[in-house]
This record gives sequence, structure tokens and C-alpha cells, in this order.
Amino acid sequence: MADGHGQQHRLQHVDALRGFALLGILSVNIWAFADSHFASPTSNPAYGSALDNAVRFAAALLFETKFYLLFSFLFGYSVTLQMDAAARAHAAFLPRMLRRQAGLIALGLLHGALLFYGDIMSLYGALGLVLLARRHWPPARAATAAIWLLGIMGAGWMLFGLLFIGVTEAPPPDPDVIVKLQAFTGSAAATQAYHLGHLADMLGIILLLQGPSAMALFFLGFAAGRLRLFEQPDLYREAARRLLRAGLPMGLAGALCYAIASTYAPGGWFEVMAFGLGQLTAPLLCFSYVAGALLLFARPAGKRIEAALAPMGKMALSNYLLQSLLLGLLFTGYGLRLIDRLSPLAVLACVPPIYALQMLLSRWWLGRYRYGPGEWLLRAATLGAIPPLIR
Repeated sequence: MADGHGQQHRLQHVDALRGFALLGILSVNIWAFADSHFASPTSNPAYGSALDNAVRFAAALLFETKFYLLFSFLFGYSVTLQMDAAARAHAAFLPRMLRRQAGLIALGLLHGALLFYGDIMSLYGALGLVLLARRHWPPARAATAAIWLLGIMGAGWMLFGLLFIGVTEAPPPDPDVIVKLQAFTGSAAATQAYHLGHLADMLGIILLLQGPSAMALFFLGFAAGRLRLFEQPDLYREAARRLLRAGLPMGLAGALCYAIASTYAPGGWFEVMAFGLGQLTAPLLCFSYVAGALLLFARPAGKRIEAALAPMGKMALSNYLLQSLLLGLLFTGYGLRLIDRLSPLAVLACVPPIYALQMLLSRWWLGRYRYGPGEWLLRAATLGAIPPLIR
């Protein structure tokens, strides 16, 4: 067991990883607000230039299908931290966590109904109940279950894609594109009605597309937490070096296939097969990002980056909600209604200033308050009491 200083350091680099994950989540979710054709089987006709395609290709290659996996891994790891916290407080673990998951589901549904129909928090809340039911599994069993989940899902999607080989008929236009565009360029009420009206369908789609892989990464994060991986720098740094050598090339190869398909051949059998391949290789690229970040944090300059990212990670829930609010103000009827009005390069250029603003706000907020607003609400649900907020 690490001493107090070791515990603080461990939490800082875990929080820094959460802060880093927020960059990837923002880089993916921004397209759901800015592009009426996002997640549609057809490409946006307004994005037809070579530069437009190159930007979309880069976003798919580096960000899409990777960073929710990092959040999922850290979620699984955090369950073991909650187990330790309950033990230190001499409190029953299961009632605390059931309240926590219920609070997460409630916040997620509110977020989806008001700000972003593609909410994943409620899915995390529901899948977290599965993890709680398997909390007595040893690390090896949890890791084995994760590998099976990833393998079955990836192979299943690839086989599904094989069924459509030879089908050359173009996918029909998606009628929801027009509905979304009208809602996001209309009033605030129209935008909110769109979010609420699509929430139930999107929950099902997210469960199908991301649920198994998120559950797999829950199990892997839980196994890492049970082994106290992030409390052993010598162990995880050596593992990180090996992972970068072996996992990064395979992760990039799968991501390259997925990016080509989603950018240049959307809606066909190739994209379905590439998505399945991505389910197999995206965890490798996700963990390569983790490995690179941890090795960077060990360097003198990296320690400053770690310290800058940690406040964002401590407020990961609040920052996730804030991202949806800011993107809504930019692209929907809640604000400027810029959907389909910015080029892909301009859309991507919005990410750094939003992220920098969140970084500054996080440091300012935690200088005055113990928790972010979302974390405070979730902690109140977990404890069944009102925790102090002001430092």
C-alpha cells in the first residue's frame, strides 16, 4: 500500500489521464453538433474538398472509437478506488455504489434530454451495475472476460460486413439529417425537443455499438485497479514501453482501415468490416495513448503537463457536461446555430480554445471548491448526504 505521498501522486496521473481523455471526447463529440451528417451512412455534401476529407480522416484515425475506451478503462479502475474509500470510511461498499450508479444514470438522462442526445453517462451507469455484480472476480478472470467481449464483438461486426460484399447500391438518404438540421438551426425549444426525441433510440444504438467494448474496458480497468497497477511506476512504465513497441503498430493499422472506410466509403460493407476490425484494435491504440502519456509524465516537462491536466480530470464529469453546453451554444438553436456552416478545418480549430478554456476554469474552480458541480452532485448521491463544497 502506498503512503500518502504515493497515493497523491497516483491520483494525479490518473486524473491527468482523465483530463487527456476529455480532449479526445471533445474532438469526437464536436462533429455530432457541427455536422448534420455525423453518424449518417452518407457523407456531408458540403465537405467535398480534399482538405475537408483529410481533416475528417485525421479525426477518425486519431480520435473516433478510442477515447470512450480510455474513459471506460478509468471508470473500471475507479471502482477499485471507491472500494478502498468505502473501506477507509468503514462504510458498506455496495449501497454507496448503487446510489452512485443511480445518480450517474439520472445525470446522464438529464444530459441527454437537454444537451446531447448521444449521452454515454447513462450507459456507464447501467454497465457499472454489471461490474458491481462481478466485483469479486479475480483480475485474471476479469481480463479474460474483456478479451472475449472484444473478440466476439469485433468478429461479429466483421462477419456482418461480409454479408454485404458485392452490394454496390448506394445507401438511401437519411431523413433524420434534415430533421436535425432544422432543429439545430431553429429555436432552443426545437433543439431540446430533438435531443429528447432521439434519446431513447440513441441509447439503444450506443448500447449496441459501444456497450460491449465499454464493458470490456470496465473489466480491464477493474483488473488493473485490483493489481494496483498505477501505484507501481516501475511496473507500468516497463509495460508501457512494451505496449508502444507491439501494440501501437497494430492499433494504428486498424485505425487506418477504419478511417479510410468511414471517410471515403461510408455506409457500405467495407465500413462495417472496418468498424469490426477497429473494435479489435482500438483498445491497443487506446492503451498506446495511455502508455505514451505515462512515460511523458515521468519526464520533468511531462510533470508540468500532468499537473496542468489533473484539475480537468478531477472535474471530468463536470467538464464533459460543460463541453456539451459549449458545443450547443456554438452549433445549435441554444446559441449561434453554426451547424454545417463551418468547414471541417474550422470545426477542428474550435477544439483547442474550448479545451484551454476548460483547463483554466478547472484550475480556477478547484482553487475555491472541493469538487466540480457534477462531482459534488454525484458524491452527494453516493454518500446519501450533502458534502461540503467550499474549501
